[in-house]
Amino acid sequence: MKASGNTGNNTGHNTGDDTPDDTGCDVLHVDMDAFYASVAIRDRPDLRDQPVIVGGGYRGVVLSASYQARRFGVHSAMPMTRARRLCPQATVLSPDFSAFSGVSAAVMEVFRSVTPLVEVLSMDEAFLDVSGAARRLGTPVRIAEYLRARIADEQLITCSVGVATTKHVAKIASRHAKPDGVVVVPAGEVTAFLHPLDVAELWGVGEKTATALRRLGLNSVGDLAHTPLHTLRRGLGPLTGAHLHALAWGDDDRVVVPRRGPDEPDRSIGADETFARDVDDPAVVLREVLRLSAKVAARLRTAKVAGRTVTLKVRFADFTTITRSRTLRDATDVTNQIFTTASELYAGLGLERARIRLVGVRLEGLVPIERTSRQLVLGERERGWSEADRAVDQAVQRYGQAAVRPASLIEVGH
Repeated sequence: MKASGNTGNNTGHNTGDDTPDDTGCDVLHVDMDAFYASVAIRDRPDLRDQPVIVGGGYRGVVLSASYQARRFGVHSAMPMTRARRLCPQATVLSPDFSAFSGVSAAVMEVFRSVTPLVEVLSMDEAFLDVSGAARRLGTPVRIAEYLRARIADEQLITCSVGVATTKHVAKIASRHAKPDGVVVVPAGEVTAFLHPLDVAELWGVGEKTATALRRLGLNSVGDLAHTPLHTLRRGLGPLTGAHLHALAWGDDDRVVVPRRGPDEPDRSIGADETFARDVDDPAVVLREVLRLSAKVAARLRTAKVAGRTVTLKVRFADFTTITRSRTLRDATDVTNQIFTTASELYAGLGLERARIRLVGVRLEGLVPIERTSRQLVLGERERGWSEADRAVDQAVQRYGQAAVRPASLIEVGH
């Protein structure tokens, strides 16, 4: 098992120059660190490195606690009265679920910019199958570090990533990567990683099952793995016994199944880009808006949907973020129409050399493409931008992403 991260608190060996062997480790489990607390305090620099509890009232429960508060024994689902007794110096913040949902949706879109195979488990965690992203983004470990960097830069929160050959091992690995790290479990070291662990660490083992395992004298995953299968079936039931025995040996045939989270707006497709340096040139911003419009339009066509509402997002150097939207008469998946609308929204801001950190384009109000109809404007050609987009799709599918691009996106000298 190999670990890396900014904190130095991860289990395993720090990678340093020793690149972990992530061959075949195409499953990532990404888990936000103290998600609700991190979102609640990200705009409160005075609370950084302080114990913070997110929860409601004296009779409510803890939704999340910062790592500083956890050192005092505070944890999620704990009654607030007990949390206040354990850590009386903590700052208690009320939950802002709209903020949580917004950050969660943005994070999941970052995941989907890497791979369409994203299985959302909750607002703050998801599985990714990155087997198809290696050619574009590199090894699984490089993809994990890329995701951590983007989320930290765009959302100002941290996450931990488990990298493994299966969902089960990746989920356990991400827990061992916390906070703010990456743990890789190479294919040949799965049992060496699993067997020393407490049985309660197996994914799906709750309090009742853990108690039943301990009654059988099974305290570690290794104990469970080396117990005869018929004994486990008799003590735990035929299905549970067989399932846990397989997990103890690292056997898990569950694949990543694309699934959106219950709190995500499930009828929108978008893309964001954070500039390497803050930008104040409108021409540079609009070139990026064009690139994002093309990217979003291609995703719409791949999903066989079209959208009516174009939304432009702009984040300034001071992290202030604004959005502007316009609803079209007809749903569209055409790059030029999306870009024209987004650029008009940008012009309407009247920014005049404001320093911009991030820009994003999103289409909402999606409907299946077969349910849309396009009304021709008098004098408009019967064939135009829509057909051009589909010709570009065919060229990209055959020759790659760089085959055809808008002229303004081609660098001088290329």
